[in-house]
Amino acid sequence: MNTIMMARHSPGTRPARLTTFAGMRGFIRALLLAVLSALLFHARAGAAASFAEGNAAYQRGDYVQAYDVMQTLAAQGNPRAQANLALMYRNGQGTAQDYIEAIKWYRLAAEQGDALGQFGLGYGYEAGHGVTQNYAEAVKWYRQAAAQGNASAQINLGIMYRDGRGVARDHAVAADWYRLAAAQGNAVAQHNLGVAYEAGQGVAADIPQAVKWYRLAAEQGDPDAQNNLGVLYEQGHGVARNGAEALRLYRRAAVQGNAASQNNLGVMYANGSAVAQDDVRALMWFTIAAYSGDTGAMRNHVTAAASMTPEQLAQARKMARDCMARRLAGCE
Repeated sequence: MNTIMMARHSPGTRPARLTTFAGMRGFIRALLLAVLSALLFHARAGAAASFAEGNAAYQRGDYVQAYDVMQTLAAQGNPRAQANLALMYRNGQGTAQDYIEAIKWYRLAAEQGDALGQFGLGYGYEAGHGVTQNYAEAVKWYRQAAAQGNASAQINLGIMYRDGRGVARDHAVAADWYRLAAAQGNAVAQHNLGVAYEAGQGVAADIPQAVKWYRLAAEQGDPDAQNNLGVLYEQGHGVARNGAEALRLYRRAAVQGNAASQNNLGVMYANGSAVAQDDVRALMWFTIAAYSGDTGAMRNHVTAAASMTPEQLAQARKMARDCMARRLAGCE
């Protein structure tokens, strides 16, 4: 088989997403912030117990009960319940999806100083979900949440500075916000800071620092960081060249659905790099990555398939179908 194109990095820095339902720790922290800010919010033992019940219901997937509990508490003015209720409206959990209702509740929480409410409202303005898209408003609310230490808001504020949306472009400020979130142990921020150090965006290029931050994120299971660290190991860039370690990292990211790592894993099988050469398994991974839209994998698929027999092609396609049907479990 002809040599396939070299391994590729994952796309660059990425934002945080609205996925977190706030639990009791966040609720208690919100109560303390409310008292310190002299907000008109008074917690009772019964309310705290109800919040815990709602959170437990959400965690076990009983969204209807969680919605009922959070709706009751939100109507009583509980800002963390308001933020959680907004998330459920946004995701259509326990109720019909309704971005406008989500924005309503995020705003009520945000105006009481709740960091999750501020982050959610900023996210709504950035995406234009339930409200007219307005990057300046997104920056405003991200900044308020970020100032309270909300790591997701710090990441997204950094992205806004990186892209110059709602604020003047400033890679150095972007890196500063990533660093604050990374110091809290946030894997997305650690990955983003690694990208900044590798590319020299907002900081002096420093591959050992990139390796450090990629490694921290990779150890938490971040697939983009695993892929990018794998590329550095494969190329011997900032670390001693180690094909076996690159292979291990690509495998970890590939089974999480990371298309760049799926392509890179295919490259290693195609070229017999740190693993026994296997045209069929290479094509399997190129097929899976191409299905996710990876253009490099599409080109590699064409190159690899051109020199394979009909039997090999059929086997690779079946392996790819079976692997995707199992949601990538047991594919390696």
